[in-house]
Amino acid sequence: MTNRRDKQNSAAEKANPVSAVTIAGVRFGNPVIAASGTFGYGSEYADLLDVSRLGGICTKGLTLNPRSGNSGRRIHETPSGLMNSIGLENPGIAAFIEKELPRLRNLGPAIIVNLSGSSVDEYTDGARLLDETSVDMIELNISCPNVKAGGMMFGLNPDAAALVTGAVRGALRHKPLMVKLSPNAPDIAAVARACVSAGADALSLVNTFKAMAIDIRTGKPVFDNISAGLSGPAIRPIALRMVWELWEALRTPAGKAPARPVPIVGAGGIAGAEDALEFLMAGAEAVQTGSATFVHPQTMIEIIDGIEDYMTQHGLSNPGQLSTRKAAFQGSVKTAGT
Repeated sequence: MTNRRDKQNSAAEKANPVSAVTIAGVRFGNPVIAASGTFGYGSEYADLLDVSRLGGICTKGLTLNPRSGNSGRRIHETPSGLMNSIGLENPGIAAFIEKELPRLRNLGPAIIVNLSGSSVDEYTDGARLLDETSVDMIELNISCPNVKAGGMMFGLNPDAAALVTGAVRGALRHKPLMVKLSPNAPDIAAVARACVSAGADALSLVNTFKAMAIDIRTGKPVFDNISAGLSGPAIRPIALRMVWELWEALRTPAGKAPARPVPIVGAGGIAGAEDALEFLMAGAEAVQTGSATFVHPQTMIEIIDGIEDYMTQHGLSNPGQLSTRKAAFQGSVKTAGT
């Protein structure tokens, strides 16, 4: 019988072997990952593209218990973007493990589960359940309100982010932990450093930007929750700048905190190979694609092909060579120290 790892390796071999990447000990067949909340559990797209060619699939946000999601309108299109207020509708982790995971496992790509919660206990209880499954990695969604702290998102404050990251890291015995950062944090570098110090093995950024829309026919906000998350091409230049700056921030000591670089997975408005290449050149080791898949389901396949074509044309043997920042940064550090 073919096991899950054989299926993943088989999927990886469908892509050019030189495009494989390893993040926090997990091998991805290529650096293109389906972003959380835009690809369901993978099987929903099986009739629209060859899902096995993807580097990885990040599930929609999962919580310990089932959630019905937000009331009212949930999607609103904007120029070059999309606003959503889904509210983490999901069947709960136990139902996911029983019903969705077997189908997802058979698709082949590496599996990342996006874990959400409203309290530290909810996060850790969910993490313990997932830790005993065949998923490859946990992506911690800290853009969630902490009900014990007046509803403020965990990801806006370094101390709160460190608290939940450390707790989940302590609950996981087998799985690597990637923390998904909120671009709405006043100091995203401080939050990132706090998460890394608390045990994050990797970071993904960015999540959606807080935004809103008003229905001019009623004079009221479009969404019942007033604000919603903005994604799509409109946010790409900002997300790219954040990845660029965070790559360097993690390699620069801050006060008494030492430099602690970890892998970065870039996301935000990536809709083509050129977009993905920009993020990889900025320091990301992989990218996540989301909203573009709604418009054109073949987007990620075209991005994979485009990256591999670029690497072939430029004589590159692995995606890590796309970024010249490592050599440049090491050279600048050496110069500063002489």
